[in-house]
Amino acid sequence: MNASPARHRDHTPLLVTPVSTERDVFALRRHAKTIAQAVGLDSRDQVRLATALSELGRDLLRPTVMTAAFTMQRQPAALQALLQWRDDRAPSAESLTAVTRLLPQTRYEPAPGAPGHPVRAGGGRIEITCPVPELAARDLKVEQVLALLQSDSPASAIDDLQAQTRDLIAALQEAHAQRDELERLNEELTETNAGVMALYAELTVEHKDVVERFGQEHELALALQRTFLPATLPRIPGTEIAVRYLPAASMTEIGGDFYEAIDTERGLLLAVGDVVGHSLQAAMVMGELRHALRAYAAQDHPPHILLQHLDHLLGLHQPGWTATVCIVLIEPGNARVHVANAGHLPPLLLAPGAAPRYLREHGPLLGLRLPQPAAVSHSVEPGSRLLMITDGLVETRDSNLYERLELLSGAAAVGPEEPDALCTKLLENFGEDSEDDIIVFAARLRPPELP
Repeated sequence: MNASPARHRDHTPLLVTPVSTERDVFALRRHAKTIAQAVGLDSRDQVRLATALSELGRDLLRPTVMTAAFTMQRQPAALQALLQWRDDRAPSAESLTAVTRLLPQTRYEPAPGAPGHPVRAGGGRIEITCPVPELAARDLKVEQVLALLQSDSPASAIDDLQAQTRDLIAALQEAHAQRDELERLNEELTETNAGVMALYAELTVEHKDVVERFGQEHELALALQRTFLPATLPRIPGTEIAVRYLPAASMTEIGGDFYEAIDTERGLLLAVGDVVGHSLQAAMVMGELRHALRAYAAQDHPPHILLQHLDHLLGLHQPGWTATVCIVLIEPGNARVHVANAGHLPPLLLAPGAAPRYLREHGPLLGLRLPQPAAVSHSVEPGSRLLMITDGLVETRDSNLYERLELLSGAAAVGPEEPDALCTKLLENFGEDSEDDIIVFAARLRPPELP
């Protein structure tokens, strides 16, 4: 952390910090909330700024350093947050759109030679401006801000997860309260007769901003939910992996779907899971399970033991909740996989020149305190593809799940060989207007090239 108390005529620097690891992103999020609170932003704008910088930090994260700088602007009074880098990295359209919707005064200047943009001198940058109260800007003491930052000691990954969860709770509770109030007003107005239509029109205009604010808060909740999911996928010789995550329709509850890819001593571990239910609490349980899975995988447990640990954790800390999780461990060399499945949809194996087949071995759901059977191993032909999904891709109200799985199997068999293109194609064919979150996780396995 590097901050200077020196004051300029119009701008006062508060903090300059490097960002090159996931831990730096967690720290950036904490620092943003601390500074935003110190300069007088309200609690909602504190969460918006912290979430925006966390989203952009994860999206732009590279081993090469990016810097984040916070500055107080005096006239007009505003807090400025600046992300700056010198290579050709660029934010995804999804992240930039989400951040701009949360904080409209966001300006992006691409790096030199970034695709679709003219070359310019210097590096890329994103500047976010948050207006602050004039009185807070005038009375700001840099020394007090520095003291708060010094006391903002580094937190563990679990502490950061809990902080994000608290923000998610606050955002969703506010959005739900606004939505419920709007629904109550609409019910009252609908029950009135034609003689009060003028009053109805007046109230509709008056409360239009409630609808817009609910949309903004839901966008914030989705951005926070994305911070629970992996920022990057590991790169393993001979293995190509790709994933697509698609939230459900914009006005529904957020869900508990998650995925994970971890390079372990035993091999590459892929996991897809779904907490049963669609609510704020389901998303919280999902975050806990995913972080716990990473921690247990680091201890080099086999897949079914990982499921047993997750089952114990769920029963201990979230009694009454259940979840489905499928884990596939790909051995080094990519010639064999081990499948442990706690009640989830089976993974699909597509071997060259052979009919696709679902690996249907499975055990009970997590949260039931029942033993998990040992993982089942399967040999893998070179060039085989593996597909893992959540039920939002195939499950609909008016169709048979097994028939939909057979349709998916046929579409995947004739689909693109390349995992990224396969995920895109399956979403186009099956993912339209889904009422549930969707995850499509694909891998192609080949023998690693000899040195």
